Amino acid sequence: MMLDDITQAVLAHDDVARYLRGGRGESNLEARERIHAYIEELRTTQRYPFYRALKHPLYPILRKITRMPESVEIAESATRWGRVIYASNHKSHTDYLIEPLILDDHGIRPPVIAAGINLFGGALGLLHRHVTGAIPIRRNTKDPAYLVTLKAYVAELLKRHDILVYLEGGRSYNGAMKSPKTGLLHAALQAGQDDLTILPMAVAYDLVLEDQALAHQGVKRRQRPFALELAEMVRYGVGYQSRAFVTFGTPVPLSGYDVESRREVMNLASHIGDLIGKLHKVLPTALVSAAMRPSIELTDLTDRIDGLLEVLRVSGANLAVSTGQQAVEEAIEPMTERGILVIDGTKCRVRDRMVLRYYARSIQHLLSPRSEQSTH
Repeated sequence: MMLDDITQAVLAHDDVARYLRGGRGESNLEARERIHAYIEELRTTQRYPFYRALKHPLYPILRKITRMPESVEIAESATRWGRVIYASNHKSHTDYLIEPLILDDHGIRPPVIAAGINLFGGALGLLHRHVTGAIPIRRNTKDPAYLVTLKAYVAELLKRHDILVYLEGGRSYNGAMKSPKTGLLHAALQAGQDDLTILPMAVAYDLVLEDQALAHQGVKRRQRPFALELAEMVRYGVGYQSRAFVTFGTPVPLSGYDVESRREVMNLASHIGDLIGKLHKVLPTALVSAAMRPSIELTDLTDRIDGLLEVLRVSGANLAVSTGQQAVEEAIEPMTERGILVIDGTKCRVRDRMVLRYYARSIQHLLSPRSEQSTH
């Protein structure tokens, strides 16, 4: 059997070679078959002309979201210097569309996306494998054959493409920033490329398309078919409009990190996670949610937001507004239309507490325990 270059390179990695020698209750042939099966599962092709054309059939979704890039020139410079790992937080399934399209809008080569394997069923799976160039990730698996294959495959892919990874793994179901995962970062370090950098980036929406589905579930209990999630997104998309801020940060070079040191990899992941948290745009909907009480006068709500803004300025937060009045003026109408709040004369009342908390938690990482506002 003729092997392509990337398969040969993956099989030559030390960890993969050790696994192929067996010793785990498998014969050499069985071990090789498992590794080859995982390589085939991970295999992807990016066809850039078709990728760009995706804007047209996706227009009904994309027209609802105004793309708002910040410091995109950093990405332009980083890609001229070498290979880039874009490391982002993960809010919505629309992240997969918005972030690469912002790069494309500015003539920046598109990355391959590391996405959950649940997104690879049916026609969407064919699209990811043969057009966008996404690679399916089996999250939370402990199969050693898969883990060594994934790390080796990503390391080899980085010699050919930039990669976009979501360090938190899946989306945040409660709105808060999640602890970063280390698996893909470890794979990147294994690539051993001197010109490789991690470019932290953060995505933030005024309103997340699937906010109600995420907030009311609270935690991810099981992997649901993407077709079901897509149907929910279509339902929640009626009347939906939002801005999507994508903010790029200073690249972090990977040279000098010890690939064999678990502590160094964990420290790197934590550092990147902190950078993403600082880049995350603090939007009016999050401020109103964090300052909200079960029922509150609009003037009191404005004052509470002004207090939050003082704390956030000290922490170096990326603020979208400068005053509580501005936040209230920009957030109240979309939040009432979304069914989160109700205006009753001069008062504002909570209608959907779960969704309100979801947005309040999105800036929790920027607020000290002393200054956090209780949300009901």
